Amino acid sequence: MKRVLITAGASGIGRAMGEGFAEAGFEVWVTDVDAGALEKVPGDWRGFAVNVTDEAAMKAVFAEVEAAGGLDVLCANAGIAGPTALVEDVQLEDWRACVSVNLEGAFLAAKYAAPLMKAAGAGSIVVTSSTAGQFGYPNRAPYAAAKWAMIGLTKTLAMELGPFGVRANAICPGAVEGPRMEGVLGREAAAKGMTRDQVYEGYASGTSMRSFVEARDIANMAVFLGSDAARLVSGQVIAVDGHTENPDPKV
Repeated sequence: MKRVLITAGASGIGRAMGEGFAEAGFEVWVTDVDAGALEKVPGDWRGFAVNVTDEAAMKAVFAEVEAAGGLDVLCANAGIAGPTALVEDVQLEDWRACVSVNLEGAFLAAKYAAPLMKAAGAGSIVVTSSTAGQFGYPNRAPYAAAKWAMIGLTKTLAMELGPFGVRANAICPGAVEGPRMEGVLGREAAAKGMTRDQVYEGYASGTSMRSFVEARDIANMAVFLGSDAARLVSGQVIAVDGHTENPDPKV
């Protein structure tokens, strides 16, 4: 049975990824900083209460993965939204926290997955970036900077690992329905003097399909990228966003 490890896999996009891979016949392992959420994942999943920025803890998780027989797919999915503020109002500690979880979390996961996949001569790394990694986003400087950097990391992984049969790709979700996006909507509404519904409509109308994305839409792409059907898809940045046309939501 193939094995997938998903960071931040106990809820939201990560949980949807786990469900998708389970349906595809994978053994599902997840990490999450939320121990309570981990208690609610399916009983046949392996769960680890880990902060992705804790290198020792991440190293220990991958040692268990190696002992279990290795890893076929890594979904480096952990991330936080970070502050919503003009760049001059962003506090350095908030910048560092956002970049650390998003970028360093993906780096550490890839760092310890790479040797396992190289030894096996196969594997797929799927990094959850964002459309914020393709456009500048006003009031979201730390998040956009981290997500852009994650695309550079992904393309470098593809170049380094390709000769060993290992692929790396980035998924760029657009506005995804769920609690995290609700927080973003509320903060942007406050920062711009708008209502939550006005900001929501701004995001939706900024896509050609006039729609938010569901977590399962992201999961479906991750499962595809982790499958043999995508055996020659590597170094790609794939948006699942309904085609973002306007990254600065307005009414």
